[in-house]
Amino acid sequence: MAPRNRPSSKRPLWIVVLIAFVCAIVTGAYLYKPQQYTACYLSNSCSSQPPPEPVRVYTDDEIAARVVIRDIVLSQPVQSKNPKIAFMFLTPSSLPFEKLWEKFFMGHEGRYTIYVHASRERTVHASPLFAGRDIRSEKVVWGTVSMIDAERRLLANALQDSDNQHFVLVSESCVPLHNFDYVYSYLMETNISFVDSFDDPGPHGAGRYSDYMLPEIVKRDWRKGAQWFTVKRQHAVLILADTLYYGKFKRYCKPGNEWHNCYSDEHYLPTLFNMVDPTGIANWSVSHVDWSEGKWHPKVYRAVDTSFELLKSIASIDESVHVNSNAKHQAQRRPCVWNGMKRPCYLFARKFYPEALDTLMNIFSNFTVI
Repeated sequence: MAPRNRPSSKRPLWIVVLIAFVCAIVTGAYLYKPQQYTACYLSNSCSSQPPPEPVRVYTDDEIAARVVIRDIVLSQPVQSKNPKIAFMFLTPSSLPFEKLWEKFFMGHEGRYTIYVHASRERTVHASPLFAGRDIRSEKVVWGTVSMIDAERRLLANALQDSDNQHFVLVSESCVPLHNFDYVYSYLMETNISFVDSFDDPGPHGAGRYSDYMLPEIVKRDWRKGAQWFTVKRQHAVLILADTLYYGKFKRYCKPGNEWHNCYSDEHYLPTLFNMVDPTGIANWSVSHVDWSEGKWHPKVYRAVDTSFELLKSIASIDESVHVNSNAKHQAQRRPCVWNGMKRPCYLFARKFYPEALDTLMNIFSNFTVI
């Protein structure tokens, strides 16, 4: 039988070339993927994330500031055999509630110190505990960096006493909600500072940011909060040591700027601590104030408004609320967590009119713990 003729195994040359070209493209795409996506491709751990921002080269001033702040934050607390709380009163003139504070401090000598910054008039003291406790003061204008300067002046004076371990800023309209032992325990038995700080995307929050803050302060780090803080000693030193970020606020955060309004007392410390030690602060202030009326200034309490029930109600609040300034006025609610436990948020309350003094004295005479 004659052998069969097998078809030729040769393929046209153009098919071979096409297959080789496609293989080369596929191989190249696999081996030479863009570097920023290699990790995502191999691990399948990320999806449509944007590429990382380029690393910015810091100026000499920034490098120096970052080193100093880092070492302050990481430093061990100064040990004291007699740790005290420094109460720093920021007031335009005399303190209308000195007698109430005297009752609060009575019997706890050696566990507190008092400092008074009176920016407008010389003070006349109603209590001997406040006599001789005035520091050199300068004029303070609401909303300007002069408020920050007054706070730094108070801290500088209080830091001279190495036994002062916690620093409380209070106003002339502020009153205590608890007895001294409760306040002392609350502040001294934790390792955080109570600085109010939250992200407000509205016009009175992020809307006050200016590109003049660049490159040191970027918009995503901008925060807002009440000025009435309590800080541990390391943070008090940090506030005094900062010149870089303070300088930015002094130059570019002012009311009545040609580009927009900005208020240093509402943004400097919240932004600073959000940048340098965000886990070292509680993000709420222990001084309560009521903004529910939606006005430029918080609710004020007259004698007729003041009662034991009011103070007890404020003292029992265990959730901090921040309302955004956007059109929807969305509320951010967070539990007040102290050493891992949910606790009441507030140790002090404001704003009380001087006429409420007698009522407050009567409340504190009948109730030692609110």
